[in-house]
Amino acid sequence: MRRFLTFSVVAAVIALPVFLLADDVIEEIVARVNNQIITRSEFQHGKEELRKEAQQQDPTNADKLIAEREKDVLRDLIDQQLLLEKGKDLGITADTEVVRKLDEMRKDMKLDSMEELEKAAQSQGISFEEYKQNLRNQIITQQVIGKEVGSRMAISKEDVQKFYEEHKEEMAQPETIRLSEILVSTDLKANDTRDEARRLQDAQAKAEDLLAKIRKGSRFEEVAKKDSDGSSASQGGDLGNFQRGTLAKEIEGKTFAMNVGDMSDVIRTKQGFVILKVTMHHMAGTPTLSEVEARVQDAIYSQRLQPALREYLKKLREDAFIDVKQGYLDTGASPNQTKPVETATKEPGAKELKKKKKFGVF
Repeated sequence: MRRFLTFSVVAAVIALPVFLLADDVIEEIVARVNNQIITRSEFQHGKEELRKEAQQQDPTNADKLIAEREKDVLRDLIDQQLLLEKGKDLGITADTEVVRKLDEMRKDMKLDSMEELEKAAQSQGISFEEYKQNLRNQIITQQVIGKEVGSRMAISKEDVQKFYEEHKEEMAQPETIRLSEILVSTDLKANDTRDEARRLQDAQAKAEDLLAKIRKGSRFEEVAKKDSDGSSASQGGDLGNFQRGTLAKEIEGKTFAMNVGDMSDVIRTKQGFVILKVTMHHMAGTPTLSEVEARVQDAIYSQRLQPALREYLKKLREDAFIDVKQGYLDTGASPNQTKPVETATKEPGAKELKKKKKFGVF
């Protein structure tokens, strides 16, 4: 699908905007974080993005989600600024990662150039520069969190074993397989003058050639990335997991009878001709610890990350100068935070701001 995802940072599910420098004050300021400001329009934008995300995530309970999260919008904006400043201190720029992510998006959308990607964004009313900056912010904050918080959380074998024993019943699962595909589409493309019969014949011949190529030693994933017409091409053809009873009967009958690593023959579908590979097959029941160890570690990590992150952000707050306008609430504030104080003459021993710039006035 040709759509642009709104990224979330920290615990918030909101698109966090680009911060203005303090010298660029043009509207009401709701908070100051060292020498950066958060404006009322950025705050309102964060609330609007939260509403959109809540509607997409759970339309039925959207109002409840908004009520739970709206109070933290300003907190999350301040969190992001603190993490971005820490990223700058650590020398994290995310330049390479931004280019790679945009190129992956371009490939997923079957576009030939970044210019086409920019035009696609503009056609949907999206500022490409703002989108890139939000993407950069997300990558930087994630890297800071991983380096400063995640890397310091030790998960022992005893932790994994204990979690597994406590959640065994929740891990029971139906028979499931994981599939990858290589699709040769039969859709009519622009400037294609072939009749339908010839188009189908050529597509089937191409699929058979690709299958033969893999059987001679080419890697399935590499062939999928290069030659598959499916949306999963950039992921090496990975389609994810499928429980028994969720696939078309013909495909289910073939794939659930296959061993891990096996490939199907070329199969005709509505989309075209497809080659399927089984990359995982779990029988019904509770998986062994070795089968789910990585998932258990991820679950423990996620469980511990938010408290550890809030503690880390508390320390960042205490090392920063933060001032929130009266009437606005920062739910992550620490009682030991320092508000910026500007005086005509500097008092001995007074803390200096990180950068000497003129602050905006409330």
